[in-house]
Amino acid sequence: MLALVTGAAGFIGSSLSQRLLELGWRVRGVDCFSDYYPRRLKEQNLSALLGREGFELIEAGLEKASLEPLLEGVEAVFHLAAQAGVRASWGEEFRIYTDANILATQRLLEAAKDRPLKRFVFASSSSVYGDSLSLPTGEEAGFAPVSPYGVSKLAGDQLCRLYHRNFDVPTVALRYFTVYGPRQRPDMAFHRFLKALLQDQAIRIFGDGSQSRDFTFVGDIVEGTLAALEGRPGQAYNLGGNRPVELKEVVGLMESLTGRKARLELLPTARGDVRHTSADITKAGRDLGYRPRTGLEEGLERELAWLKKAFGL
Repeated sequence: MLALVTGAAGFIGSSLSQRLLELGWRVRGVDCFSDYYPRRLKEQNLSALLGREGFELIEAGLEKASLEPLLEGVEAVFHLAAQAGVRASWGEEFRIYTDANILATQRLLEAAKDRPLKRFVFASSSSVYGDSLSLPTGEEAGFAPVSPYGVSKLAGDQLCRLYHRNFDVPTVALRYFTVYGPRQRPDMAFHRFLKALLQDQAIRIFGDGSQSRDFTFVGDIVEGTLAALEGRPGQAYNLGGNRPVELKEVVGLMESLTGRKARLELLPTARGDVRHTSADITKAGRDLGYRPRTGLEEGLERELAWLKKAFGL
């Protein structure tokens, strides 16, 4: 069994690739090593994969690469590659998001439409909902992204639906809710907060800290993504942690885990940040058997241990 994993050097992509290998899959990973964060960190993510039997890595950008060789012999596609970041998606930078998140997805779907795939699994985002008035938010809630990033993810999400409807590509879109854990990107909140505590620096929070998120441990996301191989084609599923938590509460947990007192630096709310997220995971539980198993405290302990080891803190 051969899987194509795009974004294989990233936070979630490398974790998914490792789990696929453990389950007996062969993995063809592709990554463009964008400069959104340092290449050395992505190479560190790959350290458990490179040289392993059954894993190959191709460095390429999906918006330009020849896709036929990438899909040759592939039974399942896990399309995780994307330009990340809500705050960076405004202004001239949006062209990067249109290329990496929309054009790349459309090209991959186009190349996949005549192939006998088991599933084409697309990593969407809770950003497609924006500031939803319905909490917890179900898959049928209206779309109202509040950032250009969210718009780009919604475009990919809906392209999957269109290619299933018109060409029978067996797509499944997964709307991830705020993923954290080992290998988390350095721009993401938990990574920044924990590193600041360990280095006795101020924790910079956009807003007053009362905003809440449905934080989801990366291991649970990986298992939900694998379960999407049995999901209903043409459907979208929320994958969340099933317990929204305020940022202030998270900081308190981090203080307990590190034994350090946080110094908070409150900044104006950033454009494109939503106030609250909360995933209704009923549909994923029913169709995929999805059950998040890692509580926030345990997940933070595991990210903290990784951070100390990876960065020598």
